Amino acid sequence: MTTPDSGASPVGDALLRITDVKKHFPINRGIIIQRRVGAVRAVDGISLSVFPGETHGLVGESGCGKSTAGRVITRLLDITSGSVVFDGRDITNLSAAKMRPIRSDIQMIFQDPYSSLNPRHTVGTIVGAPFRIQNVKTENGIKREVQDLLARVGLNPEHYNRYPHEFSGGQRQRIGVARAIALRPKLIVCDEPVSALDVSVQAQVVNLLEDLQSEFGLAYIFIAHDLSVVRHISDRVSVMYLGKIMESASRDELYSASLHPYTQALLSAVPVPDPEVESRRERILLSGDLPSPSNPPSGCVFHTRCWKVQERCKVEVPVLVESSPGHTVACHYPEVRNVLAVDIPGYVSDPNGEPDGADFASQ
Repeated sequence: MTTPDSGASPVGDALLRITDVKKHFPINRGIIIQRRVGAVRAVDGISLSVFPGETHGLVGESGCGKSTAGRVITRLLDITSGSVVFDGRDITNLSAAKMRPIRSDIQMIFQDPYSSLNPRHTVGTIVGAPFRIQNVKTENGIKREVQDLLARVGLNPEHYNRYPHEFSGGQRQRIGVARAIALRPKLIVCDEPVSALDVSVQAQVVNLLEDLQSEFGLAYIFIAHDLSVVRHISDRVSVMYLGKIMESASRDELYSASLHPYTQALLSAVPVPDPEVESRRERILLSGDLPSPSNPPSGCVFHTRCWKVQERCKVEVPVLVESSPGHTVACHYPEVRNVLAVDIPGYVSDPNGEPDGADFASQ
């Protein structure tokens, strides 16, 4: 059986295509003579594709391997096995020197705006670093280019000589965004870029990312655990659990007709800002904790917490199969279930037909 690419788009050439990528961290014992006794399977065979100008959401609970996947895609971490093809070029095993010119097209926005900026460098030095590292010449000089970038992300150009500690969390994340778009990349991996920010500031940063995408034609991999943010910004969404992709589909199909029990459990936890509706919604509670990635369960890795588990699930690993065009699921017993729907006469989740949270700035 041929396993389709998770969430594969039916048309166009992919900007990024990763196939069966694994990242295992070895577990060693011994002081003088170390021996390998196991491995943490942070990413355990994921496949997905990202197309020019689109946003691919990557969601899952903490510890599922989302951030590690982002670092593997950008080659900040070496790959254990699998392949990463970017813009038609295999970058899986490229050395740091050969990756350097490609990094102008692949950038990353980190989760913590406090630790991702060097406190000893000024904003001008931080945002101007890509130009100096890549030896990019600008028409009016690096300082003018950096000031234009600061203005583009909503900061005062006169803050060029300030240090990161002089800014708020939201402003620091804007500095990180300015650094990421400095060389006009084709792909940006956003590793939970708003999770450390206040809700009002989250809206501003998300809207900024959307504006930049429209202006520069950027493609995003948007890693997050906030499903309302992912629903707002993403075109397609992949759901990860214990290093594997459980389900992948277009945003609207995933949120309205999810197939995997884990996806349904995640969606049932999304709050609805209406007490009456919230009290009548279906809520799926998972028992137990996330298993250790160093000792994952046999068969389907989700079977220890799944309410639909059968004997087959305990011994046979489900593969991603395409249930409908662009919608793939790794489950032996998939079942369509809209856990966001409510059975209240006259209630409409969104009369305009847009997904909940479409006007994210108003939240």
